[in-house]
Amino acid sequence: MSLEEKLEFFKLLVKVGFKEIEVGFPAASQTEFDFMRTLIEQDMIPDDVTVQVLTQAREHIIKRTFEAVKGAKRENVIVHLYNSTSKAQREQVFRKSKEEIKQIAVEGAKLLQELSERDGGGYRFEYSPESFTGTEVDYALEVCNAVLDVWQPSADNKVIINLPVTVEMSMPHVYASQIEYMCKHLNNREHLVISVHAHNDRGTGVASSELALLAGADRVEGTIFGNGERTGNTDVITVALNMFCQGIDPELHLENIDEIIEVYEKYNRLPINPRHPYAGEMAYVA
Repeated sequence: MSLEEKLEFFKLLVKVGFKEIEVGFPAASQTEFDFMRTLIEQDMIPDDVTVQVLTQAREHIIKRTFEAVKGAKRENVIVHLYNSTSKAQREQVFRKSKEEIKQIAVEGAKLLQELSERDGGGYRFEYSPESFTGTEVDYALEVCNAVLDVWQPSADNKVIINLPVTVEMSMPHVYASQIEYMCKHLNNREHLVISVHAHNDRGTGVASSELALLAGADRVEGTIFGNGERTGNTDVITVALNMFCQGIDPELHLENIDEIIEVYEKYNRLPINPRHPYAGEMAYVA
């Protein structure tokens, strides 16, 4: 998307009622950096909306990210830090030990803390052990707790721990069991928001997200109609309407779904699948 298209799509997400919106990876490209700056400089972020920016646990990327969010209301910004912890990536990509990989996460967390304090504090933090489902669950717990030791969450300073299905490699109930384990064993659980971030490689991203909520998760990351990547690609429209069917109001304005479809197709340049469970044209026939 161009900068102008991103701005229009952001307006749609706000209108639909999303209160936490991951707006991109500011260090990844000039367009993404400019998008964040435009949202701030044109005062486009409502007081009740939090924007989320993504950064790898690498010093120059973290510093560029903080340049992007400078001047925003700090309580309206989540800085989302991640590094991969999976066995395959440790051994085949990074060629580093468990301790070395954990240290990458800890050093990234310390730099976020340092830069936040330099700017007066107040930013919210999120951490993801990327490829969580390919990571030994006890080791993922160890890394997350090491990050939490740096950030020291509290009732007034809750931390988001995001547990992604970066590659979907099991049935949804297995992911739910992993989420349950983490919820039971993470330090300071009462001061955490446990977030899930499912991909749809096996076609069960929605099911994984719903079972994870039943297993104790608090938050779902996903995308409109399943098109995206950086927040997983669970279709949050389907998750929300499934919840609505079970008597839980997702507090999103989905009553005019035709408008959402129109804007989505215009800016994503992709059609809605005719068999989409709620938005597909065949759904109306059914």
